[in-house]
Amino acid sequence: MSVHTDQPSWASVPAPPTPLSGDWQTRLSAIVSTMKDMSRQTDPQEMVRAYGVRMQQLMPVDRRVSLSRRGLQAPEFKITRFSGWHGDVNPWKEDDRLPLLSGGVFAELIYGDEPRILSELNLPETDPAYEYIGGQQSLLALPLYDQGVALNMVIVTRSARDAFSPEELPERVWMSNLFGRATQNLVLAEQLDLALKEVDRELQAVADMQRSLLPSRLPEIPTLKLAAHYQTSKRAGGDYYDFLPMSHDRWGMLIADVSGHGTPAAVMMAITHCIAHMRPASIEQPSEFLEFLNQHLTARYTANSGHFVTAFFAIYDPKSRRLVYASAGHNPPRLRRPDRPSVTPLDKANFLPLGIAGDLEYRNSEVTLRPGDRLVLYTDGITEAASPQQELFGTERLDRVLEKCSGEPECSIRQILSAVHEFTRGQPANDDRTLIVLDVG
Repeated sequence: MSVHTDQPSWASVPAPPTPLSGDWQTRLSAIVSTMKDMSRQTDPQEMVRAYGVRMQQLMPVDRRVSLSRRGLQAPEFKITRFSGWHGDVNPWKEDDRLPLLSGGVFAELIYGDEPRILSELNLPETDPAYEYIGGQQSLLALPLYDQGVALNMVIVTRSARDAFSPEELPERVWMSNLFGRATQNLVLAEQLDLALKEVDRELQAVADMQRSLLPSRLPEIPTLKLAAHYQTSKRAGGDYYDFLPMSHDRWGMLIADVSGHGTPAAVMMAITHCIAHMRPASIEQPSEFLEFLNQHLTARYTANSGHFVTAFFAIYDPKSRRLVYASAGHNPPRLRRPDRPSVTPLDKANFLPLGIAGDLEYRNSEVTLRPGDRLVLYTDGITEAASPQQELFGTERLDRVLEKCSGEPECSIRQILSAVHEFTRGQPANDDRTLIVLDVG
């Protein structure tokens, strides 16, 4: 083997004629056709195959070998592609099928980190490269740089001596590296797509588990008709509602909203659900229930997470229609009475959200409901839905919808959601949206 990269005699050795040796219009047409073909590729394996076919047409060689030293130490390397193989091996997905070699001319070239031309290649049979380029006389080594290092390399050979001209070396290195970077980008895009799909599957699993924590069906409560709507802005969310049987045939009604969005909020929502279902039977008042939640959240979960939870909890007595409630920074529910022109907020017992500080004391308020009353519990994803001009939907618009709304509880939900959709011009929800409508009978 002889290295003659510094010998001026090469300049007088003509390269074999190729489609790129004609006039500029012919060369431009060939290059444009190649670039168009490459731009259509979305699979890196197919892109490499198509590029190899194109390069063989434009710049014919006798053999082509691709090397890699990613994750290896000198003098080891792998053969990732070889023009003499029958059938393709995908080096990104079938690494275990790639030949692992050590030493010889291939190791010298790829660990040399530089383009090389070998014009009189007399390779001994003991060299690991002999199986791939034995009998070839001229070699062109094109390093493919990644983070400044030739982690990959393309070797092309011809059976004749002095078959590669130094004049073509700069453009060959340039073209090969541009193609290598484009291929790597496709590989990264494919890996990113797979990773995103895996994340999406996991988020869907989280969303499914989260939804399983919500009531599978609404309870049948005497003197009440119920309807509920639950919509997350992402796969999983932080809104939570529940109905809890209490002593003396009463029912607890909880709606809560964890700060933030997505999976972290969903995890805190699940924690809140677990704490709510751990409540002792001795809890008789909404204020006691919120204090119980707050103590557990602050003691174990929210101190270092930055999360807090707004919550409204009410206990309803079907016999007396008496509703006792307490609120931890949550949006006041809206009460519409058939004999009043305006909507009344239940805002007489509001205090700080859960999870901000321990040992908070919440207070109760109460209202006696009457047949024909409609009560709407909601999260701020409804009132803070924004128009394209970033104006908020607000409680006034919500109240106007309720004032006009009649029919079954589901009708109210449909009309509220329709009004929000029209107001936001159909933009995707940027926060979770939960609605509970209770009609008193």
